[in-house]
Amino acid sequence: MMEKDALPQGEPKAPLAEKIIRNLKRRHIEAFYCPTSSQALEKVSSLIADGSSVTWGGSMTLRDMGVPGYLRERGTLEIWDRDLAGSPEEAEALCRRAFAADVYLSGANALSEDGVIVNIDGNGNRVAAITWGPKKVIFIIGMNKVEPTVEAALVRARGVAAPLNAQRFDIQTPCKQDGHCHNCNAPDSICSCVHFLRNSRRPGRYTVILVGEDLGY
Repeated sequence: MMEKDALPQGEPKAPLAEKIIRNLKRRHIEAFYCPTSSQALEKVSSLIADGSSVTWGGSMTLRDMGVPGYLRERGTLEIWDRDLAGSPEEAEALCRRAFAADVYLSGANALSEDGVIVNIDGNGNRVAAITWGPKKVIFIIGMNKVEPTVEAALVRARGVAAPLNAQRFDIQTPCKQDGHCHNCNAPDSICSCVHFLRNSRRPGRYTVILVGEDLGY
């Protein structure tokens, strides 16, 4: 695990991570860099106090890393996992309950080098929880999500992440058919909600863990 002021020497992605961490700090967002997923798992666990209620959105990054199982095995947290819901109604209730969680975990669809986090949603539950509700939000973001500018981050979110994500769902969108964003208004649009997090008015609410691996979409 690497603290924000002690990045690994000789690690190829560390200089860019250091730049991003400085820019996130300027936006009142705490940030760390971990070269590997295993180190990131340890880091995210260290940021969550025993007894905390924890939940998350539909992040492939978290699932790829095994975050849900890792935190569940810890045995000292109250886990709210909508993937274990017995019905669509129960899953929706858990999404609404997320606003009362102590900790909300999320990936990101893109991150600009100057520290703006970009996410897109079909239903909006994830970006809603990121914006307001849970006491603390922790992002885990692979360095493959980093783009030079906010504009490029938005292009990545809609042109890369959305079409890939659409393949997972029983929806009918143009991007699911051909892998390209059509800026559509389909009823099932997977990018109905576009979210930019550019600043925290509550210092300490947001933490970003950058990971030196390709994670999620």
